[in-house]
Amino acid sequence: MKTDKTHSTLYRLEYFEGYKCGLDPTITINRKKHNDAFTTGFMLGRLEFESMNGSISNGAPRRIVTTKVLEDFQLAGMLGLSIDILDYTPYQLHIILQWYQSGIEQYEPEQSSYLIDLLEQNGIEMG
Repeated sequence: MKTDKTHSTLYRLEYFEGYKCGLDPTITINRKKHNDAFTTGFMLGRLEFESMNGSISNGAPRRIVTTKVLEDFQLAGMLGLSIDILDYTPYQLHIILQWYQSGIEQYEPEQSSYLIDLLEQNGIEMG
């Protein structure tokens, strides 16, 4: 019985290692030194990085946008908070503002003030 190599533990480990490296704009890949799993992961990681930060060929941006960063901007929009957009590229700002806008669309002042009070009671200060 033949098993698919993508279901092997080793393939997945090498794939995720490549994916992680692909998210780092300072790393380049030498396809001759890496196997198919690593290369596939790297290419998908790089694709994700570039979808949020723009093409690597334009150079690495001063600030890196990740899914976590985007979620923070969305939450800021939901809470009606102002945001710091200094040092982001125009490409990144376009992505960030889409997430922030989606948060604004969910903004409810009464719920937001309740949540901010709750966070501050637990030692989390909102800007």
